[in-house]
Amino acid sequence: MSIGKAKKKKIDPSEATRIIRRMMSENLREYKQNYIVAVAASLVVGASNGVLAYLMKPMIDKIFYEQQLGWVWIICGAILGVFILRGLSGYIQAVELAKIGNNLVARYQKRMFNHLMKLGLNFYNDTRSGHLAAQINQNVSGIRDLLNMTISSIARDMISLVGLIGTMFYMDPVLSAVVFLIGPPLILAVAYISRRIRSVTREVVHLNSHLLGAMQESVQGIAIVKAFTMEDQLRAKIGKLIGQAEGRSNKIAKVSERITPISEILAGFAVAGVLAYGGYRALLTQQPPGAMFAFITALLLAYDPARRLARLQVGLERSLVNARMIYEILDIEPKQSDRTDAVPLHVEKGEIRFEDVHFSYSDVAPVLHGVNFVAAAGKTTAIIGASGAGKSTLIALVQRFYDLEKGRILIDGQDIAGVTNQSLRQSIAYVSQQPYLFEGTIADNIRYGRPDATMEEIVAAAELAHAHEFILQQPEGYDTPVGENGVTLSGGQRQRLSIARAIVRNAPILLLDEATSALDNESEKRVQQALDSIMQGRTTIVIAHRLSTIVNADHIVVMEAGRVVEEGRHETLIADPNSIYTRFHKLQGGADWQVVDDLIVDEIGETGEKASKAPTKQRGKAGSKA
Repeated sequence: MSIGKAKKKKIDPSEATRIIRRMMSENLREYKQNYIVAVAASLVVGASNGVLAYLMKPMIDKIFYEQQLGWVWIICGAILGVFILRGLSGYIQAVELAKIGNNLVARYQKRMFNHLMKLGLNFYNDTRSGHLAAQINQNVSGIRDLLNMTISSIARDMISLVGLIGTMFYMDPVLSAVVFLIGPPLILAVAYISRRIRSVTREVVHLNSHLLGAMQESVQGIAIVKAFTMEDQLRAKIGKLIGQAEGRSNKIAKVSERITPISEILAGFAVAGVLAYGGYRALLTQQPPGAMFAFITALLLAYDPARRLARLQVGLERSLVNARMIYEILDIEPKQSDRTDAVPLHVEKGEIRFEDVHFSYSDVAPVLHGVNFVAAAGKTTAIIGASGAGKSTLIALVQRFYDLEKGRILIDGQDIAGVTNQSLRQSIAYVSQQPYLFEGTIADNIRYGRPDATMEEIVAAAELAHAHEFILQQPEGYDTPVGENGVTLSGGQRQRLSIARAIVRNAPILLLDEATSALDNESEKRVQQALDSIMQGRTTIVIAHRLSTIVNADHIVVMEAGRVVEEGRHETLIADPNSIYTRFHKLQGGADWQVVDDLIVDEIGETGEKASKAPTKQRGKAGSKA
């Protein structure tokens, strides 16, 4: 389910109940002991308020009215004891709830990250990374706030309110009943404000997510921003988003804070009425004022928990929106998850067979149309073709980043759709055309290829990738932090580190997606020698534009518009003067294959009109028919 599509959904009471029950069932058992301690401390805090209000009666009557000196020490000591007990209990409650909240955030952050690692590339193709990161950061706190508000409000505020109301009724039942006439209008006001809050809270979360995501992307692409003098455009864009987010936040503040004047006005009527009645009764009946002072104290002390409980619904509405958006992501089913009957992949030889493979990223744009060929075990298979031919898609499908629409991909006769993703990908070393480095040191980034690799193996892999020399020139050698996505390194250096990462993996299958595209001629020659050595005995699929990689391949597959149109060795393919491969070769004329690619696109086009009319040609070690 797309996150954006759910933007306008509102939470009905039944759904709110389901979310709260789900959160309780997932978390209460884990924090049972902590919640018992927090609730017990909250009960003490709540009960202490009722005791303080009750103590006003003997204090006024015995000390100020009857002027009995002995009661001074008793009542003052009791009040001091209540405050000490309430202070310690409040501290314990706050610490326990904070520990629970912090651990909840940590648990859901881990849970979110683990789930995101299971989702396929199709999810990330539809979701902007900056927006996703910002949204998760905002919404995880909703889980914590929802539980803590629920527990603290029930355990602290509700108990305080019940104790104080009990004190009030004990002192004066009739007056207490009159005070409660303010309840119905306050409840109606809260219900109205809660409905208004629902309609704007989710909007604010999305606006803030877009804002933080846009800021993150601007920082990550700062070189492009400056190169194309995009500063003013981005200032205008970010400024507009900030203005929209500010406006929505102000709207939430205006709506949610309406409860404050409403509750203050109603409370004012109640307190003023009680004081007028109490004063009138004291003057006419000459009753000791202790009971009235105790009643007024209980009423004033009851105001804060009553106000917090009145605002609880407003706070819950906002936290429920955050919590639901987190569960929307957690409930997305991974499309490339392991089957229930999936088994580990066992690679003995490493033969990769494509059988009638059909695939499209969307319903309107088919990419592969019945692809058939074999990448022989222990051999190098090169795939060439114009942009949009489906070369990189084949590399992605071998790693099962996407599921096929039709057909099969077999490794040593095992359908990769029926094996575990972990065993499949652990059998593959991959070098992409866009090298990516992660936070950490140079050694850390190479070790990602195999976590148990020793330092000696890391250095050996770097030497094979011709990266050792420039690594030693870094300030801290292999312990040098690479910066965000290796920003302190050149494109060629980042590519050589990614090649070293593939080398240290020591997998039986090697996938190279234009692995030398970021290198200059001299570096490419050295890295190609390293690749030639590690390709020996491994099943290798190479996508490349440069002839130096293609001519040495054991098998060459020529693709056009998602179809295999020719197969064979370099010598046999080029022997046919009418072959598409020969056309590539002639157009190259000493230039690299990127130039050829552009020329082929211009001459043939990416629509595949000629490819659909041309019969499949097989040369040399031809594979199965396309």
